Amino acid sequence: MRFMMVVIPKGCESAAANARPDAEAVAKMMEFNKTLQKAGVLLGLDGLLPPSTGARVSYTDGEATVTDGPFVGASEAIGGYWIVQVRSREEAIEWAKRAPMSDNEIVEVRQIYERRDFPADVQKAAEGFEELPNAAAAKA
Repeated sequence: MRFMMVVIPKGCESAAANARPDAEAVAKMMEFNKTLQKAGVLLGLDGLLPPSTGARVSYTDGEATVTDGPFVGASEAIGGYWIVQVRSREEAIEWAKRAPMSDNEIVEVRQIYERRDFPADVQKAAEGFEELPNAAAAKA
């Protein structure tokens, strides 16, 4: 089973475009990342720049509208993620509990859909699209 562990750091939603974590926080995160890697459960990970550097594309009546960050009214923002392959939701949660997070920060754990999770008609609609390497590896 694949899970995405989404990092929601406090203050990310209003961070300046040039905001970066400090070396101590990165060192702790790298140790955790190495632990995931050594355990053989890590499929992918990345940190994200603050929302002030991003854009949102919203749709109304078939028209796309682009809004540059920061985003008014946003109370939480994604700061990064890990994708892990584990045996259960409980195991994914146990890994998330070990993440080196500060007070009031969040790691949200969400299972990733597999093609087989969908009804036959949805699977048929997805035919012809090659799954990405991590998805294929998760099935092995």
